[in-house]
Amino acid sequence: MARRLAFLLAALLLVPRPAFAQHWVGSWASSQQIPEPNNALRPEQLSDVTLRQLMRVSLGGPRLRIRLANTFGTAPLRIDSVHIARTAGGDSARILAGGSAVTFAGRADVVIPAGAEITSDPVALALPPLATVAVTMHVPEPPAQQTSHPGSRATSWLLHGSHVADEDLPGAQGTEHWFLLSGIDVEAPAGAAAIVTLGDSITDGRGVTHSQNTRWPDVLAERLQADPRTRHLAVLNHGVGGGRVLLDGAGPNALARFERDVLAQPGVRYLILLEGVNDLGMLTRDAPATPEAHADLVRRLIAAYAEMVRRARERGILAIGGTIIPFAGFDYYHPGPLNEADRQAVNAWIRAPGHFDAVVDFDALMRDPAHPDRMRPEMDNGDHIHPSIAGYRAMAEAVPLALFVRRR
Repeated sequence: MARRLAFLLAALLLVPRPAFAQHWVGSWASSQQIPEPNNALRPEQLSDVTLRQLMRVSLGGPRLRIRLANTFGTAPLRIDSVHIARTAGGDSARILAGGSAVTFAGRADVVIPAGAEITSDPVALALPPLATVAVTMHVPEPPAQQTSHPGSRATSWLLHGSHVADEDLPGAQGTEHWFLLSGIDVEAPAGAAAIVTLGDSITDGRGVTHSQNTRWPDVLAERLQADPRTRHLAVLNHGVGGGRVLLDGAGPNALARFERDVLAQPGVRYLILLEGVNDLGMLTRDAPATPEAHADLVRRLIAAYAEMVRRARERGILAIGGTIIPFAGFDYYHPGPLNEADRQAVNAWIRAPGHFDAVVDFDALMRDPAHPDRMRPEMDNGDHIHPSIAGYRAMAEAVPLALFVRRR
């Protein structure tokens, strides 16, 4: 009997994995941080409350799972019920029929340890690409420390009591932030994969139209779905407003969050890195810096890029570098000739062969030919550091889809 069982096990191991085998791929994600006081909810707002949050997935699939986050919590957090449903889009708390309860290890409630994330059981809810969904959860007691993504560019709805499966939430209070939710994954064919866009407020979409999904990663996701060659790809936006590579800003620095926001994302195969303008600008925000300080910042920023590229390559992730766009005229940082020289030095390193696996030259796209240290006026939203809606669209259209076709 033992020999027969050994023979059967060996035969099973020799059976080739079918080409259509499914696996999990991130379809939507957001970077987690401790919200600033002006972006945090009051404890009473998160006590015995239904929290309904809206987001648009990028890749579709027959089943999904969600990831709840107590990443910066200092005590266990209990969520006692969760529901997911499609919506008609737009800025409404109303959900469509056909949604589903979400369970965790077979239970409706879940306790998330401090500093942890928890992934749900698979949910049999088919999602088409670019569908808008609502994840609704009931929070009995407020977290000891909130975990959030302030830059949702979409409304989340709060209503006291448990109403997770209600079709609408009349009287609910709206807030423009996400809380306690880090990702939605879909079950997808073996060839499907995710692209992580790692960056700051330019990637997070500062200045876009509310609830219209016009960040440059949103437009890139639409381009991928419109091309039959790239419909197997998701886009995960891991931009953080005020984010820096070397030091913490509104959220953790890029090196500190690289494992969680890039390497640990389900199905990740590509990275587009566009971050560093806040490092360059913050150097002179309060006072001019010495030439030695400028040179040291450039050296450390380049070393951090090299570290992230190395770590990505070790995981089989293709690392694509984005050059830093101009920011002269952004008065908050008081940029001058030395800041521009720093930007040029960093961009030269990004463009140099071998440092990244590929480069998207956002600087060449966005700079004003008459004033190369400034954005083109039609690409500038007016503050001289964040692109306009047209600028974000141009950035998305500048990403060559051929980068992803050849790696399938």
